[in-house]
Amino acid sequence: MSEELITVLDWIAILCLLAGALLSVVAAVGLIRFPDLLSRMHTAAKPQVLGMLLVLVGIGLRLAPVEDTNVFNVGTLLLVGLFQVVTIPVAGHIAARVGYRTGRIRQDLLFRDELADRLASRRDGGDA
Repeated sequence: MSEELITVLDWIAILCLLAGALLSVVAAVGLIRFPDLLSRMHTAAKPQVLGMLLVLVGIGLRLAPVEDTNVFNVGTLLLVGLFQVVTIPVAGHIAARVGYRTGRIRQDLLFRDELADRLASRRDGGDA
């Protein structure tokens, strides 16, 4: 690769790494500042995953021109990104349902409570 292309890829990698780190910091601040479980879980899942993906892209861009056999390195980064995108939303959803069922959700902050209707219909014997 030419030196100019490597320099451009380095700068793009730096921007991705900085943006990913900034999103991770914003997620950490949101975990401290938000008032309830659902808001904290939202800020833990959404910007954290995007920040981690940006960091992985930055690392991948930095590794690609350097390594001759970059299949393992970039492939590993792709697998890490895929597993994070798949597992974090599922874990957040499960934790939110557990928090709801154990009464740790502030009902006054909910705009619409669709889960209450579903759980009530199951208790009454209907399928929902």
